[in-house]
Amino acid sequence: MASTASYTQLDTAQFTRCSRPPPSPSAGAENGYSYPVPHSFSADSDASVDAVWALVAQPARWPEWAPHVRGAWGLGSPEIESGRCGAARLLWIVPVPVSISATTPGRSWTWQVGPMTLDHLVEPRGHGSRITMTMSAPGPLDAVLGVTYGPVVRILVRRLARVAGAR
Repeated sequence: MASTASYTQLDTAQFTRCSRPPPSPSAGAENGYSYPVPHSFSADSDASVDAVWALVAQPARWPEWAPHVRGAWGLGSPEIESGRCGAARLLWIVPVPVSISATTPGRSWTWQVGPMTLDHLVEPRGHGSRITMTMSAPGPLDAVLGVTYGPVVRILVRRLARVAGAR
């Protein structure tokens, strides 16, 4: 198995900031599609917001809690940056084009993966934090995504909370 470092240290000169705006909530409405209520998954962690944020916002650290993500490039370093386009390497082979559409440093970021939007939110909760990931997609794809990828996201959010709390 190749190390994650080999994927996160690729030459990123070929990647530039995205020029297209993020899709609006009514994107696709002209074709009869709209974004339905998104699917949200949350987990509480004993870790501080800063500790969780470091795991969720630094592409080089994604494999620590998302084993299917083996690296990323062009999204910002060490943290993701709004407006950046690049790719995430999934399952050791498949580079998937992604774009970071919004960030609130230390708290949240959103990316577009094909037609799917995935929001990542970290907020204080008691002596620790709450992690929430919310995904949505246009039209009938949203229901399919909820059934197929929703369970994976639920597991990933719980794993992230556990990994962050163990540090």
